[in-house]
Amino acid sequence: MEKLQYITIRNFITISGKTHTINLSYQTFGKTIHTAPFVLVNHALTGNSNVIGEDGWWNDLIGENKCIDTNTYTIIAFNIPGNGFDNNPENLIQDYKNFTAKDVAKLMAIALEQLKIEQLFAVIGGSVGGGLAWELAVIKPNLIKHLIPIATDWKSTDWIIANCHIQDAILNNSSQPLADARMHAMTLYRTPESLAQKFGRTKKEDKLYNVESWLNYHGDSLNKRFNLSAYKMMNQVLKTIDITENHKDFIEVASTISSDIHIITINSDLFFKAEENWNNYVDLKSVKDNVNIHEIKSIHGHDAFLIEFDQLERFLKPIFKRELKTNNNLEVRIA
Repeated sequence: MEKLQYITIRNFITISGKTHTINLSYQTFGKTIHTAPFVLVNHALTGNSNVIGEDGWWNDLIGENKCIDTNTYTIIAFNIPGNGFDNNPENLIQDYKNFTAKDVAKLMAIALEQLKIEQLFAVIGGSVGGGLAWELAVIKPNLIKHLIPIATDWKSTDWIIANCHIQDAILNNSSQPLADARMHAMTLYRTPESLAQKFGRTKKEDKLYNVESWLNYHGDSLNKRFNLSAYKMMNQVLKTIDITENHKDFIEVASTISSDIHIITINSDLFFKAEENWNNYVDLKSVKDNVNIHEIKSIHGHDAFLIEFDQLERFLKPIFKRELKTNNNLEVRIA
């Protein structure tokens, strides 16, 4: 695994008015920093900065000679503050309700400035990571060439807020909070059709339904590898995505983004609904030419962005394909 690096951001004032010192951790992969175009990868709720390599959660998409080629790009991935990936209790955030997704995106923007990164070829993220991509694009409208939010939205809808509220109640009141919250979440990340195809109402020898065993496994697994305060923080970030802030007009805010926007939605997503993304696309297309939308076809719901790699790669290849052209015996990389 690539070594964790840190940027200390002192006297950071959250939107709620609280002051914190944040040790923002990150990893880089691929080309040496400042020698190639940058791709920022934002992780999902229980993910982390370990994008590729051993235990890398996006190995199917990113790596040598893969869709996002580490021979061509410098990959950078931040850990959402308080996600616990560095196993340092001092970096966990206990007053999580004082943070929002916009605060996290501002921290990323500050870190990029400290790293002297003035241009990102792309920002890509799924679920809450995609919401943070939207937030960053509004904070830094000219920073990103390609904005790629996947299975997400520029806002937390009432449906997202409602389920995050339930998650927070489980995390604060259950006798086994991590496991119970994860089991509830897994039913949101898949669909009835996906579970029916996978389990078909079958039982184990001990009379336990296989779907129950599967939920128990995911609950126990997260309980072993994740931290309670980290889950509370990630759930709070998911709940507070909103690029408009105080309900300004979406088109007015999003039209300031200079990036080419590539919305990728999932037809069966029960969490971040495809209809919301199609409405966003239609609204934004009326004022901005460089907006595209792609839809993953899958029965697997929200988690399809971690399952349907062939479809995802087909949408992304035209963005990340870079060719060598020769000009006066010099090799020049072009987008």
